[in-house]
Amino acid sequence: MISKLILQTFVWFGVMGALLFLSAGTLNWPGAWVFLVVMVGLSLTMGVALARRDPGLMNERLGPPIQKNQTAADKVLLTVLLAAIFGWQALMGFDLRFGWSAVPVWVQVIGALVLLLGIWICYLTMLENSFAAPVVKIQDERGQRVISTGPYSYVRHPMYAGAIFFFAGTALLLGSWWGLASVLVFVALLAVRIFIEERTLRTGLRGYDDYAVQVRYRLIPRIW
Repeated sequence: MISKLILQTFVWFGVMGALLFLSAGTLNWPGAWVFLVVMVGLSLTMGVALARRDPGLMNERLGPPIQKNQTAADKVLLTVLLAAIFGWQALMGFDLRFGWSAVPVWVQVIGALVLLLGIWICYLTMLENSFAAPVVKIQDERGQRVISTGPYSYVRHPMYAGAIFFFAGTALLLGSWWGLASVLVFVALLAVRIFIEERTLRTGLRGYDDYAVQVRYRLIPRIW
């Protein structure tokens, strides 16, 4: 499992690095290097810690993005989301190449902190929920149950809340106002995925309806 984690981490961020630097037309991009080093380091350290604490969850998270028992709607949505992520990376590279944005260094530092906050929220979510698979499905074979503690006591989808911080922080760290504006696309896609996921959970997971009454907000406390 650890070998698979290491391989997937370097392949995933290797592809991201190639997209960023090829679209930027230069390797002289400090923000991109900071992003890649931080993400590889955190992915490996947190991944190893999670594998030791909850190997079942880590096995799920190392699975392919398209799976047999995944809902058809989520297969389509996740394909669109992955394509959007790759296009977003290329857009920010072109932003640097053509000088569309002028982001101060202090804003990039704030971006790095926002990025770390997003990762921390996602990690806390995985520590709390052993069933936080990357695809929408009911894990009957693992005895999936409703999780209502930790970050799930505030919103029903804390992982997506963390992802929004991740996207926003990444765009600022990379110095791209266009990348930051594009985060609205990810917010919309995640909102659609929330509806897909909740339909699956309400249908197949006992007690989810009661949990949804208890925790009213899906993504942002007191808003939605």
